[in-house]
Amino acid sequence: MREVIFFALIVVAGTSGELCVSRAMKETGEVHDFRPLAILKVVLRAMRVKWTWIGVGLMTIGFFSLLGILSFENVSLVVPVTALSYVVGALGGRFFLGERVNRRRLLGIALVCVGVTLVVLGKR
Repeated sequence: MREVIFFALIVVAGTSGELCVSRAMKETGEVHDFRPLAILKVVLRAMRVKWTWIGVGLMTIGFFSLLGILSFENVSLVVPVTALSYVVGALGGRFFLGERVNRRRLLGIALVCVGVTLVVLGKR
């Protein structure tokens, strides 16, 4: 049961954090100038967007959950199962960010799910 909780935190919290940071960067604006001072200005603007901080908090939860599960599970199981973050990312992109997810991406998501299922069944 604890494995399921850790995997859920890694996949859902970590990927939700990435979605929030993506939303923050869309609000902040594109980076066009890569000189150090210009990048610093973009970072400071991004730090004023609430989605940045929500995202960082969620990614922190995901990261420490990953550390936790690696303390008692094999990396050969953990890494493939965390690939479910691709599913959550695509769904979050569609419903949270309003991105278009085409059939080819949906097929890729289905293949990831099949692969994760094979890895999990191989553990038993």
